Amino acid sequence: MSKKYLVSGMLILLLVLSAGCGQKPQASPGNSQNNATDNATENSTNSTTNNGVSDPTTASPGNSQENQDKPADNSTTKTIDSYYTDDQMLELKKVSKDISYSSDTEKYEAALKTLQNSSSTELFALWEKVVFKSVKFENGELTVDITLPDEARLGAGGESLALDSLKQTLFQFSEVKSIELLVDGAQVESLMGHEELEHPMTRN
Repeated sequence: MSKKYLVSGMLILLLVLSAGCGQKPQASPGNSQNNATDNATENSTNSTTNNGVSDPTTASPGNSQENQDKPADNSTTKTIDSYYTDDQMLELKKVSKDISYSSDTEKYEAALKTLQNSSSTELFALWEKVVFKSVKFENGELTVDITLPDEARLGAGGESLALDSLKQTLFQFSEVKSIELLVDGAQVESLMGHEELEHPMTRN
């Protein structure tokens, strides 16, 4: 009888040991929490990178492209001869002037503007007080419309020099074959009452 109990006890012990060995170890709560935190951080980092916020390689090149698309300045700079007189109004004096323009009309306007400022205390600008209203170029003829205030009027010698300075300044442009000078849109017999004004003035 005792032998039978001994065998039964050994079988029970073996079953208990087998059941204990078959159980898998459980992960500690601490490790599970750490793994969850790491996964959340990784997902957040990947999401930020994918949205192009933190990754410089995905940043929009808008600013760089905008700078490249800015139009370049297409103005032209040219040195021309402009004509003035001495303080005694005895003869014309030639002075080199730089002008900048983006079209032919602007070129003629800039050339006329140089006639209004000699940039020298020793030279007198004969067209200083004249108002250039408009400039038009067509078929080789340059039409210049002006307003002539009373303070812009000169004596006979000054009027002759003024017309010569205008012609020499504008006729240096080879495409200009004639100049039609108008006063407030109308042809006048004389610019300042001393010299007959040709319509149009042509190259000598």
